[in-house]
Amino acid sequence: MKIYLALISAAAFALSACGGQEAAAPAAQPAASETSAPAAPASEAAPAAASAASDSAAAAPAEGCEVVVNSDDQMKFDKQELEIKKSCKEFKIVLKHTGKMPKAAMGHNIVISKAEDAQGVVSDGAGATAEKDFVKEGDARVIAYTKLIGGGEETSVTVDPSKFAEGSQYEFYCTFPGHYGLMHGTVKLI
Repeated sequence: MKIYLALISAAAFALSACGGQEAAAPAAQPAASETSAPAAPASEAAPAAASAASDSAAAAPAEGCEVVVNSDDQMKFDKQELEIKKSCKEFKIVLKHTGKMPKAAMGHNIVISKAEDAQGVVSDGAGATAEKDFVKEGDARVIAYTKLIGGGEETSVTVDPSKFAEGSQYEFYCTFPGHYGLMHGTVKLI
Protein backbone atom coordinates (compact mmCIF):
# COMPACT_ATOMS: atom_id res chain seq x y z
CA MET A 1 0.00 0.00 0.00
CA LYS A 2 2.88 2.37 0.81
CA ILE A 3 4.41 1.82 -2.63
CA TYR A 4 1.04 2.49 -4.26
CA LEU A 5 0.69 5.77 -2.36
CA ALA A 6 4.26 6.73 -3.26
CA LEU A 7 3.53 6.09 -6.94
CA ILE A 8 0.37 8.20 -6.83
CA SER A 9 2.20 11.01 -5.03
CA ALA A 10 5.07 10.96 -7.53
CA ALA A 11 2.67 10.97 -10.48
CA ALA A 12 0.71 13.89 -9.01
CA PHE A 13 3.96 15.79 -8.46
CA ALA A 14 5.10 15.13 -12.02
CA LEU A 15 1.77 16.24 -13.47
CA SER A 16 1.64 19.40 -11.33
CA ALA A 17 5.13 20.34 -12.51
CA CYS A 18 4.16 20.22 -16.19
CA GLY A 19 3.99 23.97 -16.85
CA GLY A 20 6.64 26.66 -16.97
CA GLN A 21 9.71 24.62 -16.28
CA GLU A 22 13.05 25.65 -17.76
CA ALA A 23 15.10 23.08 -19.61
CA ALA A 24 17.79 21.31 -17.66
CA ALA A 25 21.35 21.83 -18.79
CA PRO A 26 22.49 19.10 -21.14
CA ALA A 27 24.64 16.49 -19.48
CA ALA A 28 27.57 14.58 -20.83
CA GLN A 29 27.06 11.30 -22.62
CA PRO A 30 28.54 8.69 -20.29
CA ALA A 31 28.53 5.06 -21.30
CA ALA A 32 28.09 2.24 -18.82
CA SER A 33 29.29 -1.23 -19.64
CA GLU A 34 27.26 -3.99 -18.10
CA THR A 35 29.16 -6.65 -16.22
CA SER A 36 27.70 -9.24 -13.86
CA ALA A 37 25.50 -6.60 -12.22
CA PRO A 38 24.07 -3.38 -13.64
CA ALA A 39 26.30 -0.40 -12.99
CA ALA A 40 25.37 3.25 -12.78
CA PRO A 41 26.81 5.45 -15.54
CA ALA A 42 29.98 7.50 -15.07
CA SER A 43 30.52 11.19 -14.26
CA GLU A 44 28.75 14.00 -16.05
CA ALA A 45 31.67 16.44 -16.30
CA ALA A 46 32.07 18.37 -19.57
CA PRO A 47 35.75 17.44 -20.02
CA ALA A 48 34.77 13.80 -19.70
CA ALA A 49 32.25 14.31 -22.50
CA ALA A 50 34.96 15.52 -24.86
CA SER A 51 37.22 12.58 -24.10
CA ALA A 52 34.25 10.18 -24.25
CA ALA A 53 33.38 11.52 -27.70
CA SER A 54 36.88 10.87 -28.99
CA ASP A 55 36.97 7.46 -27.27
CA SER A 56 33.62 6.50 -28.77
CA ALA A 57 34.87 7.32 -32.26
CA ALA A 58 37.75 4.91 -31.73
CA ALA A 59 35.52 2.24 -30.17
CA ALA A 60 32.34 2.74 -32.21
CA PRO A 61 29.89 -0.16 -32.07
CA ALA A 62 29.78 -2.55 -35.02
CA GLU A 63 27.20 -1.70 -37.66
CA GLY A 64 23.70 -2.55 -36.48
CA CYS A 65 24.87 -2.82 -32.87
CA GLU A 66 23.52 0.51 -31.65
CA VAL A 67 20.09 2.10 -31.35
CA VAL A 68 18.93 5.58 -30.33
CA VAL A 69 15.71 5.84 -28.32
CA ASN A 70 14.11 9.25 -27.89
CA SER A 71 11.85 10.11 -24.97
CA ASP A 72 9.85 13.26 -24.30
CA ASP A 73 7.75 15.26 -21.84
CA GLN A 74 4.63 13.31 -22.89
CA MET A 75 6.03 10.09 -21.34
CA LYS A 76 6.68 8.34 -24.65
CA PHE A 77 9.53 6.42 -26.22
CA ASP A 78 9.79 6.72 -30.01
CA LYS A 79 10.40 2.96 -30.28
CA GLN A 80 8.08 0.13 -29.30
CA GLU A 81 10.64 -2.60 -29.99
CA LEU A 82 14.40 -2.91 -29.71
CA GLU A 83 16.05 -5.51 -31.94
CA ILE A 84 19.36 -6.72 -30.56
CA LYS A 85 21.51 -8.73 -32.95
CA LYS A 86 22.98 -11.97 -31.57
CA SER A 87 26.04 -11.34 -33.72
CA CYS A 88 26.94 -8.15 -31.78
CA LYS A 89 29.65 -8.49 -29.13
CA GLU A 90 28.11 -5.44 -27.44
CA PHE A 91 24.90 -3.56 -28.17
CA LYS A 92 24.73 0.14 -27.31
CA ILE A 93 21.46 1.83 -26.38
CA VAL A 94 21.49 5.64 -26.44
CA LEU A 95 18.64 7.37 -24.60
CA LYS A 96 17.85 10.99 -25.49
CA HIS A 97 15.31 13.11 -23.61
CA THR A 98 13.99 15.55 -26.21
CA GLY A 99 11.69 17.31 -23.74
CA LYS A 100 12.39 20.34 -21.57
CA MET A 101 11.30 19.25 -18.10
CA PRO A 102 13.94 18.47 -15.45
CA LYS A 103 14.48 14.91 -14.28
CA ALA A 104 12.88 15.64 -10.90
CA ALA A 105 9.55 16.19 -12.68
CA MET A 106 9.85 14.14 -15.90
CA GLY A 107 12.95 11.99 -15.69
CA HIS A 108 13.36 8.97 -17.93
CA ASN A 109 15.60 5.92 -18.03
CA ILE A 110 15.64 2.61 -19.84
CA VAL A 111 15.63 -0.59 -17.84
CA ILE A 112 15.74 -4.04 -19.46
CA SER A 113 14.57 -7.26 -17.81
CA LYS A 114 12.61 -10.38 -18.61
CA ALA A 115 8.99 -9.44 -19.32
CA GLU A 116 7.79 -11.48 -16.34
CA ASP A 117 10.05 -9.47 -14.00
CA ALA A 118 9.11 -5.99 -15.24
CA GLN A 119 6.32 -5.24 -12.74
CA GLY A 120 8.47 -6.34 -9.81
CA VAL A 121 11.44 -4.29 -11.00
CA VAL A 122 9.20 -1.22 -11.40
CA SER A 123 7.61 -1.71 -7.95
CA ASP A 124 10.95 -2.22 -6.23
CA GLY A 125 12.44 0.71 -8.17
CA ALA A 126 9.72 3.03 -6.84
CA GLY A 127 11.24 2.51 -3.40
CA ALA A 128 14.63 3.66 -4.66
CA THR A 129 15.41 7.33 -5.14
CA ALA A 130 16.05 9.40 -8.25
CA GLU A 131 19.73 9.41 -7.24
CA LYS A 132 19.62 5.62 -7.63
CA ASP A 133 17.77 6.00 -10.98
CA PHE A 134 14.63 4.36 -9.52
CA VAL A 135 16.35 0.97 -9.78
CA LYS A 136 16.70 -1.17 -6.68
CA GLU A 137 20.39 -1.52 -5.90
CA GLY A 138 21.78 -4.92 -6.89
CA ASP A 139 18.52 -6.10 -8.51
CA ALA A 140 19.56 -9.32 -10.26
CA ARG A 141 16.45 -9.23 -12.49
CA VAL A 142 17.79 -6.12 -14.26
CA ILE A 143 19.89 -6.95 -17.32
CA ALA A 144 20.85 -3.33 -18.03
CA TYR A 145 19.76 0.21 -17.29
CA THR A 146 20.63 3.79 -18.06
CA LYS A 147 20.84 6.57 -15.57
CA LEU A 148 17.81 8.83 -15.10
CA ILE A 149 17.93 11.92 -17.32
CA GLY A 150 15.89 15.10 -17.76
CA GLY A 151 15.01 17.30 -20.70
CA GLY A 152 17.87 17.97 -23.12
CA GLU A 153 20.06 15.23 -21.64
CA GLU A 154 21.43 12.04 -23.14
CA THR A 155 22.93 8.84 -21.72
CA SER A 156 23.77 5.35 -22.91
CA VAL A 157 24.34 1.80 -21.77
CA THR A 158 26.16 -1.09 -23.41
CA VAL A 159 24.46 -4.47 -23.21
CA ASP A 160 25.98 -7.92 -23.67
CA PRO A 161 23.63 -9.82 -26.05
CA SER A 162 24.69 -13.12 -24.45
CA LYS A 163 22.60 -12.12 -21.40
CA PHE A 164 19.44 -12.79 -23.43
CA ALA A 165 18.21 -16.40 -23.54
CA GLU A 166 16.56 -17.81 -26.67
CA GLY A 167 12.81 -18.22 -26.19
CA SER A 168 12.54 -15.76 -23.29
CA GLN A 169 10.60 -12.52 -23.60
CA TYR A 170 12.21 -9.21 -22.60
CA GLU A 171 10.99 -5.66 -22.09
CA PHE A 172 12.50 -2.21 -21.87
CA TYR A 173 10.78 0.46 -19.81
CA CYS A 174 11.10 3.60 -17.71
CA THR A 175 11.07 3.10 -13.93
CA PHE A 176 10.33 6.74 -13.00
CA PRO A 177 7.22 6.35 -10.77
CA GLY A 178 4.07 6.32 -12.87
CA HIS A 179 5.81 6.08 -16.27
CA TYR A 180 5.72 2.32 -16.94
CA GLY A 181 2.09 2.40 -18.14
CA LEU A 182 3.05 4.47 -21.19
CA MET A 183 6.79 3.90 -21.49
CA HIS A 184 7.53 0.27 -22.27
CA GLY A 185 8.27 -1.94 -25.25
CA THR A 186 9.69 -5.31 -26.20
CA VAL A 187 13.29 -6.39 -26.68
CA LYS A 188 13.79 -8.94 -29.42
CA LEU A 189 16.96 -10.96 -30.00
CA ILE A 190 17.52 -11.37 -33.75
